[in-house]
Amino acid sequence: MSKISRRAMIAGSGSSMLLIAACNNSYGGNGAATIDARVDQTLSYLYETYPGTRDLAEKAAGILVMPLVTEAGFGFGGAYGRGALRVGGVTVDYYAAAQASFGLQIGAQQYSHVLFFMTQEALADFRNSPGWTAGADLEYVLNTRGESITAETLTVLKPVVAIVFGQAGLIVGATIEGTKYTRIIP
Repeated sequence: MSKISRRAMIAGSGSSMLLIAACNNSYGGNGAATIDARVDQTLSYLYETYPGTRDLAEKAAGILVMPLVTEAGFGFGGAYGRGALRVGGVTVDYYAAAQASFGLQIGAQQYSHVLFFMTQEALADFRNSPGWTAGADLEYVLNTRGESITAETLTVLKPVVAIVFGQAGLIVGATIEGTKYTRIIP
């Protein structure tokens, strides 16, 4: 096993940050209004493209929508996005999602993802944590399987269902495992 030099580590992390900056995940200066508009557009696209998700949303205790997550990596990688938590169709909080990774990777991509909290307990755990990390309680659904999603089959399996869709870029795959969500004030 080879050691990674300090110079390679700095170059890799610097390159990753430049890639993320180049993808421009900013929302401008309108803060909450802009995030809410993007959340509305993202949900409309999701429901039109994968009709089964509408039933899933109706049965969910809450929905976290991340309209645009930018991921980039060159050895070291990272991802960042901002979105809103909706309960009963109303925005109750805003969140940032951040992820760091290391490994054989190069490139950049952007995607959207939605977390459906299927139980009140899962929603409460998310809202009461200082920084919630996606992990073991998550059912991950690929965008290619999205059209066959139904609430009946998923709610009995996992308290949180994640759907990743709308990928564009050069990194193979998208995952939200290990992503940390933190409440923000836009």
